[in-house]
Amino acid sequence: MDAPYAIEMVNITKRFPGIIANDNITLQLKRGEIHALLGENGAGKSTLMSVLFGLYQAEEGVIKKDGKEVKINNPNDANDLGIGMVHQHFKLVQCFTVLENIILGVESTKNGILQMDEARAKVKALSEKYGLQVDPDAKIEDITVGMQQRTEILKMLFRDNEILIFDEPTAVLTPQEIEELMEIMKNLRAEGKSILFITHKLNEIKAVADRVTVLRRGKYIGTVDVANTSKEEMSRMMVGRDVNMVVDKTPAKPKDVILKVENMTVASKMHSNNAVKNVSFEVHEGEIVCIAGIDGNGQTEFVYGLTGMEPLVDGKITLCGEDITKESIRKRSKLLSHIPEDRHKHGLVLDYPLEYNMVLQRYYQPEFTSKAGFLKRGEIRAYSERLEKEFDVRSGQGPITIARAMSGGNQQKAIIAREVDKDHKLLVAVQPTRGLDVGAIEGVHKQLIAERDEGRAVLLISLELEEVMNVPDRILVMYEGEIVGELDPKKTTVEELGLYMAGAKRNVTIDANTAEIEPSEVVDTAARKEEA
Repeated sequence: MDAPYAIEMVNITKRFPGIIANDNITLQLKRGEIHALLGENGAGKSTLMSVLFGLYQAEEGVIKKDGKEVKINNPNDANDLGIGMVHQHFKLVQCFTVLENIILGVESTKNGILQMDEARAKVKALSEKYGLQVDPDAKIEDITVGMQQRTEILKMLFRDNEILIFDEPTAVLTPQEIEELMEIMKNLRAEGKSILFITHKLNEIKAVADRVTVLRRGKYIGTVDVANTSKEEMSRMMVGRDVNMVVDKTPAKPKDVILKVENMTVASKMHSNNAVKNVSFEVHEGEIVCIAGIDGNGQTEFVYGLTGMEPLVDGKITLCGEDITKESIRKRSKLLSHIPEDRHKHGLVLDYPLEYNMVLQRYYQPEFTSKAGFLKRGEIRAYSERLEKEFDVRSGQGPITIARAMSGGNQQKAIIAREVDKDHKLLVAVQPTRGLDVGAIEGVHKQLIAERDEGRAVLLISLELEEVMNVPDRILVMYEGEIVGELDPKKTTVEELGLYMAGAKRNVTIDANTAEIEPSEVVDTAARKEEA
């Protein structure tokens, strides 16, 4: 007789106003397997996992663990059953430290006093074992999105769960961190743990998953063995059509300088050193320039300085010939559009309806506000409906859907729609495809290239090596807050790019007349630091 499934979700149906998020779905997780859950944005993947973790209650269907039916009313029930979850949208208390977040809910006390030393030792051991280095005393609000992701993973490992749910765990990790996480998942499987792995990235599924279940628009499409199924077949199952995996574009035709950054320096919130150090470059209309680098090397602070969210220590920013170094965020937003790194923190007001989020930076304009100061609700709704249709933003109740209730991918598409539709000369796109499925990624890449071809300047900040190599016309590599290399994506390799990102290679320039990469100086990073 076959062993019972570690987890079996049978005929699960979950409804929300205006939408059936899960429509009679059955999912079976074997013991000691990595089972991927694949589907386009809004397919119902996170909803299904939230039902398993007790965040939602299904209207129909049952959940079995080890062959026995169980009732999971809340996350505490799930934890008691050995089920842990790394959430796509982090469940972290911003003003708490990393350590406080990890132990929250399972604190050890003595005479009413928290016993932190034992917890700290366990977190340190887990960090070292799985290569998830974090500062346990750093506040969540002060650390990068990548570090917050590590905190979520450690939070689950701290509880010794045996059923592990990873909801888009690699969306904010660097390529190196993703490789490490893949190894961690394999090691966890070898230890006998069972893993449910939600992802849009077909390469990751091929790398670690044993089987994959595909959902589309809330319905079950099928479960297949990963080893016997191509990426193209999985992509077709997911979106219902063939997807072009190659970015098609003509050579760039750069013209006038749109953005000029001179000697920009931005302070760090984490330490006394500056996060961005003396950065200078230009972006022209009709080109896409990408800032690449390992997460935490000053990209976030650079964008904060550029968009006005943080003051500069030194330097000058010129946009469309106008000095905006000390201008307000509103003034800058009239000239540039910004797809932020953290869509919840800086992209949306989560408790506003979608239609209000679509006009966040434009509500005061005559198009949406009367002379008497009242919002033109009809115009706002019509505008939101147009963007939803054009950019395929899916939500249960259309413009009146509360942003918080939308899937992460559709939240991202809403931000992209809003920012691209604005009248702007410069588009600053930070991780624009984070959390998007392959079909949506294809659409975003086409949109970025269309922006370029329409004569706008595009500054792309990305951690995705495939995106870095295929979308931009020029690559600037940032390491420890400095631009250490300028590369032509047509003439460089992933390996060379990796050397720059790791700080092992620097000082490359491209001659504007010949477009030839000049010889670079290879630097021993350890020796340089020792000399310093």
